[in-house]
Amino acid sequence: MAASASAPITAAHREPRWYNYWGWGSGDLLGAGAQAVVTGWLLYFFTTFCDLSAAEAGLILGLPRLLEAITCPLIGYVSDNLRHTWIGRRVGRRKIFLIATIPLLPSFALIFVAGHSFTYYLLTFIFFEFVYTMFLIPWETLAAEMTNDYRKKAKFAGARMLVAQSSAILASYLPTLIISSLGGKDSPTTFLIMAAIFGGLFSLVVLLVVIFTWERPYTEAELRVQPSPLDLKTAALIPVAMFRDLFSTLRIRAFRQHLSIYLGGYISQDIFNTAFPIFVVTVMMGATLIISQLLTIMYVAQLISVLIALNIVIRVGPVVAYRVAIGFFGAGLLLFLAFYYLKPAAFAAELGALNGNLLSALNPGSPAFSPMLMFWLFVPIVLAGLGRGTLNFVPWSVYNYLPDVDEAVTARRREGIFAGVMTLVRKLAQSGAVILTGWIIDLGGYVSPKGAPGEAVLQTPQAIATITWLLILGPILVMLGGLIASWRFRLNAGTHAVLMAEIDHLRAGGTTPLSPEAKAIVEDLSGWKYDQLWGKNAVAGSSR
Repeated sequence: MAASASAPITAAHREPRWYNYWGWGSGDLLGAGAQAVVTGWLLYFFTTFCDLSAAEAGLILGLPRLLEAITCPLIGYVSDNLRHTWIGRRVGRRKIFLIATIPLLPSFALIFVAGHSFTYYLLTFIFFEFVYTMFLIPWETLAAEMTNDYRKKAKFAGARMLVAQSSAILASYLPTLIISSLGGKDSPTTFLIMAAIFGGLFSLVVLLVVIFTWERPYTEAELRVQPSPLDLKTAALIPVAMFRDLFSTLRIRAFRQHLSIYLGGYISQDIFNTAFPIFVVTVMMGATLIISQLLTIMYVAQLISVLIALNIVIRVGPVVAYRVAIGFFGAGLLLFLAFYYLKPAAFAAELGALNGNLLSALNPGSPAFSPMLMFWLFVPIVLAGLGRGTLNFVPWSVYNYLPDVDEAVTARRREGIFAGVMTLVRKLAQSGAVILTGWIIDLGGYVSPKGAPGEAVLQTPQAIATITWLLILGPILVMLGGLIASWRFRLNAGTHAVLMAEIDHLRAGGTTPLSPEAKAIVEDLSGWKYDQLWGKNAVAGSSR
């Protein structure tokens, strides 16, 4: 909340406590939880229970993200610029968006009502995605606003990712619990109940975020600026200024590099998430219960991975963690490819003997115990999970430092527009990945159960090969792009400390660098010469 004029405070005067880390981090139960349900289950739900083809399901998942080419940067820009309006000072430029989403988030359940048309699912998903974006972008800015300290920002990112992986575990395991409570019946009701539970939880966690976070306090200079009204003239200028700010972020070198790393980690997972349930059904001969338990195992491994990555990022830096993560995820994918080629003869029969309980394959005292099953069911998915958890954590830990690089260039704080651009690029890329994945699966000849999940559908060898190679090759190629970008990325604890010292120096009126080494570091991160920093450049001009 904004500080009063009589008692201004600074970020340094308010120390985050454990409940602030977890209060803010709880927001990723919505941020990651919704995406875990959508990317893990929605294409499977549409093709299995809603009489839609994989291509139609891919369009529903992808098209709404194209509309967010407008909404993502718009929300980021508006939230940045509400600071000097009466509503921004009274409620909070970020929190006004969060509060507005609380009564709307239970609409998530509407997407999982079976028996409707393509148009119904498209419109309900568009509505939820808009509400989701209204929360996501303002929320993402708050950690960068609550502290300037490298380690504390890493802790915020760690809390976020631990909540994210926990919510993903819930998203993967809920179908197992619900199917068990329904007497073992695999039906669309499973997914409707799951979505209703998540819809209620989403509203609760947004309320927690509002209670346990604060926005960047006003400086003395800002407090002297009188609040301005929101009028038609101001609103008319928003699109022009917004797109200027949008493209100006790409002139920050560290941000461009970061986007490549971010997309390399996340698009690889979009492809995997979309194709994996169908791979389990067609290649491993499993059903919803098996998919649910395999995803749960993977997300537990991701949770462990985040705990390890948090320490690596703080001590060594994000790049090392990112490269190790690619190695783990890639190893898991190659084992799935090996399974496809080896086709263990007894696998299907032994899997059927488990009666949907994968854990019995780990128990030597169980009649269903099998070393062969244990290896193929657990080793590839655990390796994939160990890689994916770190791939999720690294980009969002780095994001918290990017507004600091931008401040050195522009002399402004623009957390909102950076969050907007990141979310925009992410969703556009995700849209393309999901649409293309669904289209390739359809093109390969995959035949959906068309509302009859209990009936076996014979797939052609071409369809099975297409799904397998898409699952393996797609993520690996995208990760290689991120790996190449990571070689030139220099932002870590040491360089960030130098950057913050230079920002303080520039803010105090300094015109020459503190040292030649500091000059080289700041120029490398920003992509600008030192004498062009602190507003003496085209980026600062575009953002004013």
